[in-house]
Amino acid sequence: MDSESQIIRTEYSDLMKKSYIDYAMSVIIARALPDVRDGLKPVQRRTLYDMYELGIRYDRPYRKCARIVGDTMGKYHPHGDSSIYEALVVMAQDFKKGQVLVDGHGNFGSIEGDGAAAMRYTEARLTKFTQEVCLADLDKNVIDFGPNFDETEKEPLVLPMRVPNLLVNGAEGIAVGMATSIPTHNLGEVIDAVKAYMKNSAVSTRQLMKYIKGPDFPTGGIVVNKDDLLNIYETGQGKIKIRGKVEVEELKGGKKQLVITEIPYTMIGAGIGKFLNDVAGLVESKKTTDIADISNQSSKEGIRIVLELKKGADVENLKNMLYKKTRLEDTFGVNMLAVADGRPETLRLKQIIEHHVDFQFELATRKYTTLLEKEREKSEVQEGLIKACDVIDLIIEILRGSKSVKDAKACLINGITDNITFKSPRSKKMAALLRFTERQATAILEMRLYRLIGLEIEALRREHEETLKRIARYEDILNNYDSMAGVIIEDLDRFKKEYARKRRTAIENAAEAVFEEKKIEEQEVVFLMDRFGYAKTVDVSVYERNKEAADSESRYVVHCMNTGKLCVFTDAGRMHQVRVLDLPYGRFREKGTPIDNVSNYSSSEEQIIAVYDAEQMRFAKLLFATSQGMVKRVDGTEFQVSKRTIAATKLQEGDSLTVVKVVNDSQNVVLQTKNGYFLRFHASEVPEKKKAAVGVRGIRLQKKDELENVYFFEEGTETKVPYGEKEVTLNRLKLAKRDGMGTKTR
Repeated sequence: MDSESQIIRTEYSDLMKKSYIDYAMSVIIARALPDVRDGLKPVQRRTLYDMYELGIRYDRPYRKCARIVGDTMGKYHPHGDSSIYEALVVMAQDFKKGQVLVDGHGNFGSIEGDGAAAMRYTEARLTKFTQEVCLADLDKNVIDFGPNFDETEKEPLVLPMRVPNLLVNGAEGIAVGMATSIPTHNLGEVIDAVKAYMKNSAVSTRQLMKYIKGPDFPTGGIVVNKDDLLNIYETGQGKIKIRGKVEVEELKGGKKQLVITEIPYTMIGAGIGKFLNDVAGLVESKKTTDIADISNQSSKEGIRIVLELKKGADVENLKNMLYKKTRLEDTFGVNMLAVADGRPETLRLKQIIEHHVDFQFELATRKYTTLLEKEREKSEVQEGLIKACDVIDLIIEILRGSKSVKDAKACLINGITDNITFKSPRSKKMAALLRFTERQATAILEMRLYRLIGLEIEALRREHEETLKRIARYEDILNNYDSMAGVIIEDLDRFKKEYARKRRTAIENAAEAVFEEKKIEEQEVVFLMDRFGYAKTVDVSVYERNKEAADSESRYVVHCMNTGKLCVFTDAGRMHQVRVLDLPYGRFREKGTPIDNVSNYSSSEEQIIAVYDAEQMRFAKLLFATSQGMVKRVDGTEFQVSKRTIAATKLQEGDSLTVVKVVNDSQNVVLQTKNGYFLRFHASEVPEKKKAAVGVRGIRLQKKDELENVYFFEEGTETKVPYGEKEVTLNRLKLAKRDGMGTKTR
């Protein structure tokens, strides 16, 4: 074969498209989405089956998780060990699953987000629920097996799940281009809904919801949009609003405290820490003054977050504020996506139950077909043994007269007597009439002599009668829908009785959380920022009393309103907005907070060159000047924006912003360079531009010189400024035009 014939010519985009679709489908079907029949992802299914194969049952000792993970990875799941262990851990966490599938021993993490210990330290085994509900009857040919990744083992394509695990334990997964998010439900309610569907397949979603009230999260909480649930279950998509459970406890002295005993399911993990930080933030920003102390007293017994309130606190308003401003009220996005009939599909509640019931009938059919075959084989053998007991003397004569087992078997099955010696012709004639089956003949030849005892023969007859009853029962189950449905329902009732528990999550319609934010009394304050970037605000009277120290110690002093914003301009040509309320307000000698903490400003990348009150800028014109001598005027209204950070001006390559100052047309402008060139001209010569413009040249710079400062003065006033060791009188400088070279100071 020549090399040319091995080259496949194809369009590159077609190849990429096919490869990506193959990858996407692999992620969707074989990794991220659960199967509607058992509600498990492949990694979960493989882990549970491996534990079953290793014999790590609920009534046997725990085994190291590292052993389980290693065995699963080597036999069935050729991916990272961390993904297998994470799946194992989640199946053992009672705060994530409605029914835990793995019994964990050791540190399996906490509801507050603590991770599980390493797999070499923890141990696990199957729960009784998993064995009886997820893995029962695997020996009865109820499911199909397929080859593993290297075709050295067989693995189940689905587990024989006896309850709708997809609803009971929910699911979360992110695939390619799609994601699934199914909440957990109450086992008892789900079983009742399945029974209702089996009794009437035309049942509506609304009727099913008489049994399944809504999600039942292991963390409890309250679902507050009950009316939306019908649409969610009819479409398979929607948003569930969950609130934590808040109780009010009375303390001595008329004080009260709010105690959070249940949290929204979405708050599991880092959400609890974030909630505590958010509450602390509300206190620090003075959004609420009702909270005296916050403490997290949660333990293994359950969640207990305590907010100690000040005397006379408005409890209802505070509760509503917590719902509105923190994750104490959160949204659970529902997208009931699962693999059904080999393809991903968004399923309605009724569809999930339909698929489950169809699967149960398939399991039952295969189970009772297998049992029926075994009972028929048993019956055949029993009939042969009973018949043999009736002619036992003849059979003994055949065996004694045979030269080989083959001859004896041929006689028992087909009545061939050629190679057998009989005591009488009558015996030979009777032997020729024998017609045992192959299985019966084998059983007769293997039969022990004690079976000839009278009582044993009676026991054999009774056993045969029981076998015939079982055969009749299995045939009835297989041939009669009601009989099979009755068996399935009987099992469901047994599971409900043993494993169902009371509902934890309350379902109700609650009013939208509305709270009155305490209005902050508007007042004038003074913003102070030192040369290290620490900023604060103080009362005007405090500033006046300490004016001399404040002016000398502060790099920027700005009068502003406490409800307003400050505009911070940097040499990188950016403007950062800071809410005055975000700055600490108080005593003059307090250090303050770094300006970086309350804005997007980064002191490592840029330097502050000006700070202005946003409201005062509205009525001003700002002069921008850069180190390369470019100038422009910009209307202050251009900086009335909602964004926290914007580009304040456009800079040429290698240029930086040097000065941003408020200017008016009546003033004279003096540009001063580093090398001592001064250029004086009227402010009206600087054109007004948009903030996105570069500007025009203000002064012609000499080589290796740059603009250092800009001064303003009114015509007819004497203004002196320092330069080096000298003073320069600005009004004595020659009045020139913009874009000149300026005058060198002597």
